[in-house]
Amino acid sequence: MTAKGIDMGAAVKDGGGIERAREILSGKKALVVGLAATGVSSARFLKKCGAAVTATDSKPEGELPLEIREMGVTLKAGGHEGLDKAGFDLAVVSPGVPYDLEILNKLRANGTEVISDIELAYRFMDCPILAIAGTNGKTTTTTLLGKVLEDAGKDVFVGGNIGTPAVEYVENGKNADFCVLEISSFHLETTKRFNPRVGVLLNITEDHLDRYRDFDHYAETKFRLFENQGGTDSAVLNFNDPVIAAWAKKGLAKGKTVPFTVSGTLDDGLFFNGSRIVYRRSGEEELYPVEGFRLKGLHNIENIMAVIAAARLAGIEKERILKTLNGFEGLSHRMEFVREKDGAAYIDDSKGTNIGALVMALKGLNGPVVLIAGGRDKGGDYSVLGSLVKEKVKLLVLIGEARFKIKEALGELAETVMAASLEEAVNISHRSARPGDTVLLCPACSSFDMFKSYKERGDRFKALVRAL
Repeated sequence: MTAKGIDMGAAVKDGGGIERAREILSGKKALVVGLAATGVSSARFLKKCGAAVTATDSKPEGELPLEIREMGVTLKAGGHEGLDKAGFDLAVVSPGVPYDLEILNKLRANGTEVISDIELAYRFMDCPILAIAGTNGKTTTTTLLGKVLEDAGKDVFVGGNIGTPAVEYVENGKNADFCVLEISSFHLETTKRFNPRVGVLLNITEDHLDRYRDFDHYAETKFRLFENQGGTDSAVLNFNDPVIAAWAKKGLAKGKTVPFTVSGTLDDGLFFNGSRIVYRRSGEEELYPVEGFRLKGLHNIENIMAVIAAARLAGIEKERILKTLNGFEGLSHRMEFVREKDGAAYIDDSKGTNIGALVMALKGLNGPVVLIAGGRDKGGDYSVLGSLVKEKVKLLVLIGEARFKIKEALGELAETVMAASLEEAVNISHRSARPGDTVLLCPACSSFDMFKSYKERGDRFKALVRAL
């Protein structure tokens, strides 16, 4: 199968990088809403481009990053009162800020354009964009795709919702062959022209329902990844996901569809036959044996299929892709094997912050599971886990604010105990685990009731397990 690759010229929009950004943004009045890492990067970029920048956050000034306090921008901390009257040309909203926040609605009503940092960066990027979206698996897929391209000798920027904010690519004057971006639904809420040459949608399961009207609203936001695509663009879609398959039939993916699935076969696209990934395109067929892959589980087969499709569309040859796939070991806190103790395996999936992630984790495990779950609830329906919990979970150890809600939904399907801390949960799990069991931390909730982040939660779990 030949690698046609991406038409580089067709990728350029406004383009022009930092110099073009200075031409357009110099003298503009810009507001940055939300001052975590992405907001700070957006403010710095706008200031470097000559904009008159005001930065605002609901936190008091003393809790904001030192850089923003020393940047020389107009700082409005502790709330956003009165800013809607300031006559801004542009407002850049950080991912953690709800798109329907009162100040943003007022700004729109007054004629201010409100966009995400991804949209701001996109307008000045000068290379093809490969964008990864989905409820679960985004970070692994984005990282692996970036590694495939880098190993093939390409100059690649990897960022967005992972690692480096996208505006830093433009700010630093880079000129990469490809930009690989992890895109969250929060980014897509306020995009206008954003259009990846290759857009990948991995899955859509319940998440962030505390932020959206309902599940359909959340799914519709995910599909905004494709709303500006045309015939020269590609939409890589997981047709094994029933939500994606149903929404794709509505015609919301406007580029050339490249489907993949781990169930059944496809005449055109990628499928899994149990031992190999098969990629059929234009009457030709490629085979990718999975026995050498270090990433395990059906969810990772799906992630790898997406990477193969995107990399081939970018012109990377099969053998180069396979070499990277066979050497990639995965990321921390994503079904990460920690250790074996007394014949039981301990796995850290702290990044599993929603119900869909727990579904995939349980599906990928054999043998009895001691499951540690719970944290801050995100509005999902835990009852959908019922059949899997009944089939696979021998003990359910619940922590955090959501433990009572989870117990109400699942407590009758498996032996269930409450733990006041992660340390207590690990000790209970250790006492209950037998040879052949798996102790799995997959909270299906955010970490913010007990920890600063899923990373801190996962690191604490690993330290406790190693100390057993």
